[in-house]
Amino acid sequence: MVHVLSSRVLLRPTDPQAARDFYGGALGLAVHREFGTGEERGTVYFLGGGFLEVSGRADRPSSPGLRLWLQVADAEAAHRELADAGVEVLRPPLKEPWGLIEMWVAAPDDVQLCVVEIPADHPLRSRPGI
Repeated sequence: MVHVLSSRVLLRPTDPQAARDFYGGALGLAVHREFGTGEERGTVYFLGGGFLEVSGRADRPSSPGLRLWLQVADAEAAHRELADAGVEVLRPPLKEPWGLIEMWVAAPDDVQLCVVEIPADHPLRSRPGI
């Protein structure tokens, strides 16, 4: 069995500066660490309970089906903040049949972000037997 100590999502953008402008600027993710120099330097962002590393450069988007799931406390507030920052909102927050409030936004390289709010009455918020 592999004993995993840490993990992160690795993105190799086609335009490193556009990716940093989006994740660090428009989304406002906090920087965990940076490494290297120049345009293709690496930036690791805090991503809730994990990390997102944007580093290097790719000739084409690495995975056109890549989706990132980001939980927020208030999807409507996130919608306003992201729209005000110029982020392309693909779909505003809606309550799904499974009870989560989800909004979809576009990121560089055809990456899509599912921004999710878990309502107070949703089963994901309960801890049976505790």
